[in-house]
Amino acid sequence: MLLSSPARLWLLPNAALLTAASIWGIVRYPHLPGRIPQHIGIDGVDAWTNRSVGSAFALVFVHIGVTVLLTACAELTLRVTPSSELPDDIAPAGNGPFGNGPARSSLNRPRTRASAVRSARALLALNACVGISLLIGCAVLWRSTPERDVSGWLFTAMVVPILAGTALTVASALRDRRTPAYEGPSRN
Repeated sequence: MLLSSPARLWLLPNAALLTAASIWGIVRYPHLPGRIPQHIGIDGVDAWTNRSVGSAFALVFVHIGVTVLLTACAELTLRVTPSSELPDDIAPAGNGPFGNGPARSSLNRPRTRASAVRSARALLALNACVGISLLIGCAVLWRSTPERDVSGWLFTAMVVPILAGTALTVASALRDRRTPAYEGPSRN
């Protein structure tokens, strides 16, 4: 199973971004100069490398890796049993910050199935935001001329989508934490 069908639709933006970046890179590759940016610092390009498929498509490969990682995290989030679906007869393991039983010891367990789906969607949205940032980086990497100067907006343009995706993911987690806590069996 690769994600539940409601969450699977959230992979479409990532697939579209990866496809667009790949096609754009394939079209641009023959027109790239012999040396392309390897690292972009605050003052512009500060390291160069010879053009190769690996160096030209490094950001696309990073996006593929991030997509695999965050999709796996989303899948695992959907597969874990939410705390609301755990049996009530689990023996208590004492009081403390980590719950009241062995199966409840994970602080990161979703409280409900709906919150698991919400978290999975937030992770896939974060991945799309990372893809947007990497696509902006590709615009600099795939320029036709080897210029050292980079526009001042580049850093902001690359960071803002990642911050937005992170905020969405954190908001999803906080929403899950605000739902009523699991009320296990009474110990009286």
